[in-house]
Amino acid sequence: MVPVTSPDFRTHFAPDRVAILGGGPGGYEAALVAADAGAQVTVVEDKGLGGSAVLTDVVPSKTLIATADAMRRVNASTAFGVRFGDHSSDAYETEAWADISKVNERLLKLAHDQSRDIQASLEAIGVTIIRGRGRLVPPHHLEVTTAGGETQLVEADAVLVATGAHPRELPSAQPDGERILNWTQAYNLTEVPEHMIVVGSGVTGAEFASAYRRLGAGVTLVSSRDRVLPGEDADAARVLENSFARVGVQVASQSRAEAVERTAEGVRVTLTDGSVLEGSHCLMAVGGIPNTEDIGLAECGVETAESGHILVDSVSRTTANNVYAAGDCTGVMPLASVAAMQGRVAISHMQGDAVKPLKLHQVASNVFTSPEIATVGVTQEQVDSGKYQADVVKLDLATNPRAKMTNVKDGFVKIFSRKGSGTVIGAVVVAPRASELIFPLALAVTQKIHVDDVAATFTVYPSLSGSLAEAARRLHVHL
Repeated sequence: MVPVTSPDFRTHFAPDRVAILGGGPGGYEAALVAADAGAQVTVVEDKGLGGSAVLTDVVPSKTLIATADAMRRVNASTAFGVRFGDHSSDAYETEAWADISKVNERLLKLAHDQSRDIQASLEAIGVTIIRGRGRLVPPHHLEVTTAGGETQLVEADAVLVATGAHPRELPSAQPDGERILNWTQAYNLTEVPEHMIVVGSGVTGAEFASAYRRLGAGVTLVSSRDRVLPGEDADAARVLENSFARVGVQVASQSRAEAVERTAEGVRVTLTDGSVLEGSHCLMAVGGIPNTEDIGLAECGVETAESGHILVDSVSRTTANNVYAAGDCTGVMPLASVAAMQGRVAISHMQGDAVKPLKLHQVASNVFTSPEIATVGVTQEQVDSGKYQADVVKLDLATNPRAKMTNVKDGFVKIFSRKGSGTVIGAVVVAPRASELIFPLALAVTQKIHVDDVAATFTVYPSLSGSLAEAARRLHVHL
């Protein structure tokens, strides 16, 4: 019998030409995977590689927050016995101040350097980059209009849409880039605001409120709910509210901004109850709108939700053949890490590789306030509602020796383990650098690690990570 040679299905069916609309995390990560698989890849981007995540959102905002945190540590250093100024004098200079022009100059340079590095990485592996605005044309090609008005057709066997989102604007609170700002315009300031009114108490609003207060601005946070960060762990939100109160952030809870207008010396924010807030600046942080309008989705059979977000499944497929989507334009989860994973999953799926569908309960996320709030997996709300049966241990960092040494006063570790099996199914960390501390617990959630295995793993002494193991040890008694 003559043996039958099995065809290489992945090679036979994989698209030779992949076009990507949008060069943000979802787009450029997908381009790297597609090029590595041997496809001819074209990325269409009109602002710069990295998209808004690198140029106007994640990179600049987290750099601003890092500066604010540096000021916090400097100003708190007197508690360690650190002194500034003349040793022979009892008058010490203890207050740092921010040169906001230099701060913004640095963060914008970092953003553009990162964008340039991404472009260089893509070009080095043969990815074609076209600067311009693109739209889908049937069946799955891209028509690109350059800044000069020229058009060209990019033919492809499959396309990934990763167009991101832009700030939502209220008709009665139009940003002017000077006094009334959206989050992309915050880096135009030449001096620290005297009094910044932040409208919106979600992640973006809370982060900017925390940063500007640490930079020396007076801050009022307008929250439509009864607490800040309504979508986060309630215990974590309370810690942040207490921190806000201690450093002087004013919170106008259960309030909505009806209108924002400029005055001779600043801004006036009128709330729906008729009360008025006066400030020097106003930052609008009221959500985002997907960049899906007029890009040819309907013509190609790509369905969208009422909100404008592209409908995708867990492997990033849309309702149109050979059209995938990733990132904020899908509304799955507005995180750069999720966008990047969606992009990678999309390419692997279209290439015919084995792929793990996106599992949102495994996503680790972080709020870059002071202190930071990191979460992964099952939430307290899901446990309280009965959706998950779990044992919970919450361990305050006040008992941690490293926390005492570094003058950390706020924070805790909370771990959820599944009743019966003892595997880690969720966690919350509130602490400085919680974004780094959450990783071992995210690994435990993803790999279904038992709390005893977390507890039995050596940690450095002294370290904040020691509280992760201690919380796991305390869960053992529930098994």
